[in-house]
Amino acid sequence: MANEVKLYAVAGSPFVCRAKIALNMKGIKYENFEEDMSNRSAELLKYNPVYKKVPVLVHNGNSISESLLIVEYIDEVWKGVPILPRDPYEKAVARFWAKFIDDKCIPAIFKAFGPDGNEQTDAEAIEQLQILENELKVKGTKFFGGENINLVDIAADFIAYWLGIIQEAAEKTLVTNDKFPKITVWADDFVNLELVNQVLPPREHLLAFFKKRFGKA
Repeated sequence: MANEVKLYAVAGSPFVCRAKIALNMKGIKYENFEEDMSNRSAELLKYNPVYKKVPVLVHNGNSISESLLIVEYIDEVWKGVPILPRDPYEKAVARFWAKFIDDKCIPAIFKAFGPDGNEQTDAEAIEQLQILENELKVKGTKFFGGENINLVDIAADFIAYWLGIIQEAAEKTLVTNDKFPKITVWADDFVNLELVNQVLPPREHLLAFFKKRFGKA
């Protein structure tokens, strides 16, 4: 059966980029549909009637929502380079860290840079990032996945690329090479991978967007 793969997306979304990275890892050709979230298409509402947001992957007419679920689906359906470990325990560990990034790290970062950001919210964000820093230190590998990226690296794409741009836009720095040497090196290695770099949105576009959102008046 022919594979028809569509991705409903928004330029600039780290969650959309997760799906694109996974598709790139598997060498999957897909059709990209850019959505206007202020005027959602009938197709998006059809394929994701519950959350009404992107990314949505449509494979042979079947839709999958939520970025990490999409990444896991891609890994299950298409063989080739593995995204999740095959060992059940290692797979559970990878899922744990991916969920930690979504549940703890990303919300803490947005809180720190938001309008109510203060020393306490900065400290909370740094505390979560330190946990990731320690995990990389313990692993002693290039990526969370070892010498190759896996689900955890993909989940952390926001930290690798978007966070530095937000820091510049807000003129506030939480992550420095001195404080987070492992994360800094990991982020550089991650964004410089061709399969990652080719799907990242232009830096200047994100910087302009975040200056409006987080920049000083």
